[in-house]
Amino acid sequence: MDGGAGMDGGAGVDGGAGVGGVIRSWLVCVALLPRRRRWPRALGLAAALAAFTALAACAGDAVTFTSRALATEDRAAAGDEDGDDLADCADPDCAFVPVRQPRCGDGVRTAGEACDDGNALDSDGCDSNCTFTGCGNGIQSDTEACDDGNAIDGDGCEHDCSLPLATSYIKASNTDANDNFGIAVALSADGSTLAVGATGEDSAARGVNGDQASNSASTAGAVYIYVRSGASWVFQAYIKASNADPGDNFGTSVALSANGSTLAVGAFGEASYATGVNGNQAPNLATTAGAAYVFTRSGTTWTQQAYVKASNTDSSDWFGWQVALSGDGSTLAVSAFLESSAATGVGGNQYNNNAGFSGAVYVFARSGTTWAQEAYVKASNTNPQDYFGHSLALSGDGATLAVGAIGEASAATGIGGNQADNSEYMAGAVYVFTRSGTTWAQQAYVKASNTNFREYFGYSVALSGDGATLAVGAQSESSAATGVGGNQADTSAMDAGAVYVFARSGTTWAQQAYVKASNTEAADYFGSSVALSADGTTLAVGAYNEASAATGVGGNQADNAASSAGAVYVFARSGATWAQQKYVKAINTDTGDSFGRCVALSGTGAMLAVGARSEDGAGTGTTGSPASNSATESGAVYVY
Repeated sequence: MDGGAGMDGGAGVDGGAGVGGVIRSWLVCVALLPRRRRWPRALGLAAALAAFTALAACAGDAVTFTSRALATEDRAAAGDEDGDDLADCADPDCAFVPVRQPRCGDGVRTAGEACDDGNALDSDGCDSNCTFTGCGNGIQSDTEACDDGNAIDGDGCEHDCSLPLATSYIKASNTDANDNFGIAVALSADGSTLAVGATGEDSAARGVNGDQASNSASTAGAVYIYVRSGASWVFQAYIKASNADPGDNFGTSVALSANGSTLAVGAFGEASYATGVNGNQAPNLATTAGAAYVFTRSGTTWTQQAYVKASNTDSSDWFGWQVALSGDGSTLAVSAFLESSAATGVGGNQYNNNAGFSGAVYVFARSGTTWAQEAYVKASNTNPQDYFGHSLALSGDGATLAVGAIGEASAATGIGGNQADNSEYMAGAVYVFTRSGTTWAQQAYVKASNTNFREYFGYSVALSGDGATLAVGAQSESSAATGVGGNQADTSAMDAGAVYVFARSGTTWAQQAYVKASNTEAADYFGSSVALSADGTTLAVGAYNEASAATGVGGNQADNAASSAGAVYVFARSGATWAQQKYVKAINTDTGDSFGRCVALSGTGAMLAVGARSEDGAGTGTTGSPASNSATESGAVYVY
């Protein structure tokens, strides 16, 4: 008789003493006897009284059956309720007493139970259904978003106990062909603000929320701000440069502070000859010198705070190619990957142009509302056409900077190798710098573990919030390996791409993982974009040339019917081990969309934004139809 099933010491059977309690216990015992065990009708009164006496003994005289069972649960579980060390089924005193049935939660593991810790608590190692705590046992633990007891995707709870990715399909408020909306994306840490660049947008408007309808300034560029309201996204601002001109490509790169209220925008085609911060924007004497712009939000209102130029502005430097912000928005890094000085390290001679397209990075700091340049940063082994600054990333505290140089040509592998060797053309490298006070210094020279010719290691980079995890994309790496930790030596899948994850302990960096797509194919360009969550345990990787026609999450990866449609892969780290979690496609996958050309993650990694700059939908805003293909390369963004 299970004390937890309708008959406990305070309900169902009286726990009082005396004959009444015994009779009640007897009646209950008899009522619960299996039909075949009840007395035959011919049983005489004397036999009935004898049975009553035996049952009273089982009941413990003045203690009710149920109360005694609860007090001697271990004996009850063994079928010895009267405590005489004889099993009731063989006990002449209790021949008709039913043996108590085992139950989950009685502290005794029986057949059909994985565990039994004697309580009804969940997430303590043994859950209330007597299964071990873990994904797939039907009990939602503290670390699970859901648990439906199976490993089936698409049924409302994914196999890894995460909720299905919900998709928002976002277009510009003034969608037009060739706008390339989604060429750059950024998410605030809390996932409530989204910034999207559109370098091909053509309006001649200047400042914030100007006339979007004018198309008189070809490829001037624009940035669009969206904010989340519940599960929906709402358009908040249409942002243009204060000196918008044709060919500026404003929106080439975007970055947001953690709270989403500081925005940095790069415009590599801007042509003024100004230097420093807030110089003269008017003369267009330095073609594609480039610029960066900082905007801030107060309430829902955006205003430009700074117009930022290099300290050594020159034509064709492409300053603004990449931008990055610290979490508090007070540190800004801007790359000019075609800058040509031959300086090395930090603070060298900016005016020597003897190393064409070597590249440079500039760091700016904000005090109050005033910005000033803090550092001029070059590689430790500057060479022509290294393209230092093709990618860059800042840690959340702004004290760690990672810079990719896709043209660097040494054959070194790993960390701190020989930088002088230039035998592997366009192999690529990444440089890590750290700041102490206001002083920057190089901390590490990072190469792939399988360095090879023309792999573009450093094509993309990302840092965790603390700067201790670094992800590096090499979009033209050529091994045919799949998954994590595969064969790096194989070179049979040209331009398949790879990602390398590095971890820092103290000041020492080491490679942690070699990451490939689950459906590696030649020319997929896996690693063309990367993003990390703040804690460094979630990694998103774009492969904008991947060719499956799958849609949504977890579709058929083997189908190659949609050339250059693109895909994104999400990986998670447990301890030091990485594994793929999601294979993500657009909801309207189509040939040539370049889905995954850029990616962004919220701080927790729970929200993913993906740009598809060549998507062709003609819809506008956040409620447009993804079915239309009448606006060629207008571009779109998808949020999961």
